[in-house]
Amino acid sequence: MRKTVVVGNWKMNMTRSEALALVRSLKVKLQERPDVETGVCPPFTALAAVAELLRDTAIGWGGQNMFHEDSGAYTGEISPPMLADLGCRYVILGHSERRQYFGETDEGVAKKVAAAHRHGLTPIVCVGETLQQREAGETETVVAVQVRNGLSGLSTDQMRHTIIAYEPVWAIGTGRTATPEDANAVHATIRTLLAEMFDSMTAETVRIQYGGSVKPSNAADLLSQREIDGALVGGASLKAEDFVAIVKSAPKSNS
Repeated sequence: MRKTVVVGNWKMNMTRSEALALVRSLKVKLQERPDVETGVCPPFTALAAVAELLRDTAIGWGGQNMFHEDSGAYTGEISPPMLADLGCRYVILGHSERRQYFGETDEGVAKKVAAAHRHGLTPIVCVGETLQQREAGETETVVAVQVRNGLSGLSTDQMRHTIIAYEPVWAIGTGRTATPEDANAVHATIRTLLAEMFDSMTAETVRIQYGGSVKPSNAADLLSQREIDGALVGGASLKAEDFVAIVKSAPKSNS
């Protein structure tokens, strides 16, 4: 049985003091659902402080991005060893905002995914289509290309320790959400593709999150779908009560 995993992506929000206040609240409130794997990905400026507060808890933490090299003259970048040194469990890679604003490509994502595995980090690899692509009926094609190219070169074991986040770009931060049935169908397509790329057991092992305006009001319907194994939560992860409500909405039968 795949364990539900809910991770908060704080994006470019939260000063250090704001981050600590949020985490203190989460530490108390998330104890009620130990069957759900939880994590937060703060901005880099708050990551070390958040890590210190969470070290004695089951809540994981991670980076929102990283470079694929271990060190060097890459001004402004963060390396895999730096995240590992902070005890990070996760790193989000290939988020649509990275692709849109910083020109990230599937090939670049693949390098980062490989680097994450070299340093014991669990990559959360984001894939998803734009509204234009969706309306053109290209969702499955676009997502398949991103999955194939972004996960190329991984071993079966590495793939089993990778999380995929399906995030329809048109739903991120817009308040619009794919219907649970539509999201589940895309997740099923991804799982079928993983079986072709690796094997059926690997495909059944990999956890696939949904990301795209997940909030307390729609989380239960999304997380009840067979192929949806959790959520990558954006705006709703900035309020403790909302994030906790999403975690608590996960069905215990999927744990």
